[in-house]
Amino acid sequence: MNKGELVDQVAKETGVTKKDVDKVISATVEAIMAAVAVGDKVTLVGFGSFESRDRKEREGRNPKTGDPMKIPATKVPAFSAGKLFKEKVAP
Repeated sequence: MNKGELVDQVAKETGVTKKDVDKVISATVEAIMAAVAVGDKVTLVGFGSFESRDRKEREGRNPKTGDPMKIPATKVPAFSAGKLFKEKVAP
């Protein structure tokens, strides 16, 4: 399901216009990204949690030459599914 299909589904289930649903979904995603970008954790009970995690420096290989190289430490976004979400996926 892509964003357009999600907008269609939510509009159908709620009776709200597609334009308004699109605004709400876009604003929600932007708010989650902004919060995680500054280091906050966003928890939607039953659905899951969004947070940033530290990835340590590690050694990798240059795919062209095969030479070893250092991959610097960085922060990455992460999602952990909540209990209800996990139960829906794997009953």
